[in-house]
Amino acid sequence: MIKLDLKGEAEDLVKRHFEGLHSGGGRSSISGGQTAADAALAQLDITGYAKNRSEVLPLDKRGASVLSPYIRHNLLSLQRVWNHVSKAHFQDREKFRDELLWQEYARHLYARIGTRLFQNLRFEQVWDRPGDGWPEGLACTDFVLDELTQDGWLVNQTRMWLASHWTVRNGMGWLHGQERMYRELLDGSRAANLLGWQWTVGTGTGKPYGFARWQVEKRAPQLCRSCPLAKNCPIENFPAEVELREKTPDLLLLADPDVAKTTGPTEVISKRKPAQVLLTIDSLGDADPALAAHPDLPAVFVFNGPALQKLQLSSKRIYFYLETLQDLAQRRDLQVYLGNPVDFARQNDVAVTYAPVPSFKKFENLAEVHPYPWLRKPHAKSVKSFSSWRNAGERK
Repeated sequence: MIKLDLKGEAEDLVKRHFEGLHSGGGRSSISGGQTAADAALAQLDITGYAKNRSEVLPLDKRGASVLSPYIRHNLLSLQRVWNHVSKAHFQDREKFRDELLWQEYARHLYARIGTRLFQNLRFEQVWDRPGDGWPEGLACTDFVLDELTQDGWLVNQTRMWLASHWTVRNGMGWLHGQERMYRELLDGSRAANLLGWQWTVGTGTGKPYGFARWQVEKRAPQLCRSCPLAKNCPIENFPAEVELREKTPDLLLLADPDVAKTTGPTEVISKRKPAQVLLTIDSLGDADPALAAHPDLPAVFVFNGPALQKLQLSSKRIYFYLETLQDLAQRRDLQVYLGNPVDFARQNDVAVTYAPVPSFKKFENLAEVHPYPWLRKPHAKSVKSFSSWRNAGERK
């Protein structure tokens, strides 16, 4: 277990302590931290969101909020963002809230079926050959890849372009593609990334999303005008339609026999008096329930060294976490380590906020566990699709 001194420059910390634990990629222009998250939310204006959320270029026409990195790590809770747009125009507000609900749906689904989300959900994927990158030479995909590798963030529309181009047109397995994208994304979560790829390539719906020149001309026409392949465009037409074979659904998609297990604790579970608050990657904000409940206790975050070595995330993500922790250290007594968070929790009396992810089960005999801040509490009915999940929740 190595203790990190956050007073140093982030670049120096990465160089000294994270060598071999990331895949490079520099630093994003999207800053980490509660201060940055609060500022982004304060500046949020969703006027025109319903019309412009999928726009790609020019940049000043984009309607996307760029809040997802802060939402993913609960620097901004879904409930807080939901409330923030309460006075927006009806169409924009409802469309924006639909996207927040999609994030919540992904979390519910992952909390219920866990690592089964790495498998085809409802339809068999017919493409399975591995791949390590997108074909180069197209102005549209090159532009999107540059944005992904430089900033670790993409609008939803271009995420779909890349997922479709990888799998539907080029025949590479979606698991390989989502892993490549996951390494780069500041908002990379297994729940949202796995679900997004499944829906785009058709394993969640049976209908793959076809990417062609038409979408680029509509969302970023200047890319086509500057493309060296404009007169011989390899995506001029939509890819051939493929009928995917429906598979027998996982029974957990249809009903949850233990919704309490999916939800996690609904009230604080206290076995012993905690001496520290342990933060996890799923809850790094000032409003983390365990952190807020113990304002006088020191906070701790442990970078998971074995996981980082395996995942080889972009250095942009490491910087985002360090910036977030350096920001928090200005307000709280904070200790940061590189090691194994499960080992730390085993050796210390910690309070922690429940995280609805499979890896949380590795924690044992925690001193205190706080409920997860759901936007909507999980229900026991179908999560087979977003609409079935949402309708079942509304009927409660």
